[in-house]
Amino acid sequence: MQVERKLVYSGRIVDLIVDKIEVNGREAIREVVKHPGGVVILVETEDGRIPFVRQTRYPLGKSLLELPAGKLDPGEEPAESAARELEEETGIRPDHLDHVYSFYPSPGFCTELLHLYHTDRFQRTASNFDHDEDIVVEYYSLEEALEMCRKAEIVDGKTILALHWLHSKKRS
Repeated sequence: MQVERKLVYSGRIVDLIVDKIEVNGREAIREVVKHPGGVVILVETEDGRIPFVRQTRYPLGKSLLELPAGKLDPGEEPAESAARELEEETGIRPDHLDHVYSFYPSPGFCTELLHLYHTDRFQRTASNFDHDEDIVVEYYSLEEALEMCRKAEIVDGKTILALHWLHSKKRS
């Protein structure tokens, strides 16, 4: 049971909340990162390749190879966000998006809910990165990407999960 709530920080992407709660008659502290949620998009091109984005992840101090993804804007439906993020980051506008599933990547401290989408029907347009993004688009086959996961060249959880979903789908 929540006893007390304190908003410690409210930012552009997240809020940090510290709750005092009662668990089995004892007081405990829970730190919660409140996040609006996000999307991740797995695209298969005509030649069987998958577009990835390589971008610097400031908290880690290094670049990661990931599937296109982004946060939900206020009032935005996940499918709308997925289409917007995909086009902004890769210059690919989906004709159709299939919702695969939604999942919590870090439920121990964060409210972020990610929605995974898949498409193989799209049009090529032009990318339009946000002013604070430094993105390079790279294409790999599923087999190459899975090998990169095994070699720890792809270490982003949402990307690994999506690639293994696609691999499993193709095997069934």
